[in-house]
Amino acid sequence: MERARILIVGGGFAGLECARRLERKLSPAEAEISLVTPFSYQLYLPLLPHVAAGVLTPQSVAVSLRRSLRRTHIVPGGAIGVDPAAKVCVVRKITDEVVAQKYDYLVLAPGSVTRTFDIPGLTDYARGMKTLAEAAYVRDHVIAQLDLASATPDQRERESRLQFVVVGGGYAGTETAACLQRLTTAAAHRYPRLDARQIKWHLIDIAPKLMPELGDALGTAALEVLRERGIEVSLGVSVAEVGAESVKFTDGRVLPSRTLIWTAGVAASPLIATLDAETVRGRIAVTAEMRVPPFEGVFALGDAAAVPDLAKGDGAMCPPTAQHSARQGRAVANNVIAALRNQPLEPYYHKDLGLVVDLGGKDAVSKPLGVELRGVPAQLVARGYHLMAMRTNAAKFRVGANWLLNATAGDDFVRTGFLARQPARLRDFEYTDAYLTRDQVKEHTQALLAKG
Repeated sequence: MERARILIVGGGFAGLECARRLERKLSPAEAEISLVTPFSYQLYLPLLPHVAAGVLTPQSVAVSLRRSLRRTHIVPGGAIGVDPAAKVCVVRKITDEVVAQKYDYLVLAPGSVTRTFDIPGLTDYARGMKTLAEAAYVRDHVIAQLDLASATPDQRERESRLQFVVVGGGYAGTETAACLQRLTTAAAHRYPRLDARQIKWHLIDIAPKLMPELGDALGTAALEVLRERGIEVSLGVSVAEVGAESVKFTDGRVLPSRTLIWTAGVAASPLIATLDAETVRGRIAVTAEMRVPPFEGVFALGDAAAVPDLAKGDGAMCPPTAQHSARQGRAVANNVIAALRNQPLEPYYHKDLGLVVDLGGKDAVSKPLGVELRGVPAQLVARGYHLMAMRTNAAKFRVGANWLLNATAGDDFVRTGFLARQPARLRDFEYTDAYLTRDQVKEHTQALLAKG
């Protein structure tokens, strides 16, 4: 009997957990498992602000796929189009070679990209916090601003280099602003020519509250921590225009700044647009079993899929969090196996375990199982959760050792010179213009069928 071809797109929380379970529950004679991903690691996204702040090394949050997977064939590239009718996925390898992968069962877990808006200068001058390269670049950029501000005699230039703007009052933006503010505060004493009071961080968000998912009490507690540190938080405000040396807000203020970090939400991977499928707010619509109607053998999950949240009901969709993605990965694997063996599929059900927000140092707010915590207890819960969520023991050890080393020895504030001569744009890191149109996907499919 010919082996079934199972193709997984995406090596994040959802894709990795799906592949791991398929390996454990399917024999090599039953199925051939392939995973399409541009990088041979699973990025532990919640700790990217710690990488940007130098608390963790990049390697510590890049969990090796080859350490976790034993017989899954890893295709080094990105899926840029899907033809469900022909059961073909078009892949651009990291060499830019375009190939077509046939499949019997397709698991779509391509994740998300940074959501942007039509704001003048945004894509040219903003930096994101969605990839490992972006976190490393942001760290270099922030330290470079301190170096250049210390070296210049021009007061106006110094002012613009020492003002930093983070857009987005969700978890990513709040943690990024908090962690990087700690970085610049700690670095200030290494720059005798700089006045630490000139270093200013601004966190802005169009929403009226900071991290509303946490509830009023914890959201207010986080806001108080940020303001006590000197971070200026502006709510109900967004960005009107971004320039090389200034940021204009929608309330009319113009801030001299050469650093804007954009964390104002995410959007489903552009891969979803290559399928002729129903979407919900840009995410592909799926059943409770995470099947993609009307396509046979196609499943979708994670950030790119609108998975019904049966625990909440009332038509709610699962939020794009690591907690849900990992569990959806295991649930989809079970359903792929059930489909392969002609067994009934099971709906996905998970009650959210709570939220953790690490503000650096001893500051954190957490809500495990509905219990509101702040300060050291919340920090212990937050870091304990992150350690448990890391997939391998090697990753757990690296993260724990990095935390301990940073707490005891501090940071040397060293720049690596990453992209030092090339100001990077949002699209340079996330390759959002690499995807095919539906007509181009069909052309690749026809070419493949003609050959074979």
